[in-house]
Amino acid sequence: QVQLVESGGGLVQTGGSLRLSCAASGSTSRRCTMAWFRQDPGKEREFVAAITWTGAPAYSNSVKGRFTISRDNAKNTVYLQMNSLKPEDTAVYYCASDSFGQTALWSIATSPMDYWGQGTRVTVSS
Repeated sequence: QVQLVESGGGLVQTGGSLRLSCAASGSTSRRCTMAWFRQDPGKEREFVAAITWTGAPAYSNSVKGRFTISRDNAKNTVYLQMNSLKPEDTAVYYCASDSFGQTALWSIATSPMDYWGQGTRVTVSS
């Protein structure tokens, strides 16, 4: 079993920055693809960003150019640097991973992920 624990959420003003972290533990595979999704109450869950174990990234159009995903395989941790935050970025951000990198980046937005964290809330005030 794999456990994912997110941290780094909080309240920030428009234009500000936050860095989210997701630490994986348990029976993790270093080859897993890891991703961030977000969901605001009353809305559908939305893909944000993903990264393969080799470091290849993918982003949704809504965050491209503002968010950067990275990972430290030695620490089993993935990060999401969020800059130029907007009120519409307000949501609970969830970390997710597949089991062994079987998810293609081109399909990550709609593919089922195997493991999910509990989420960390990000609130951007206007």
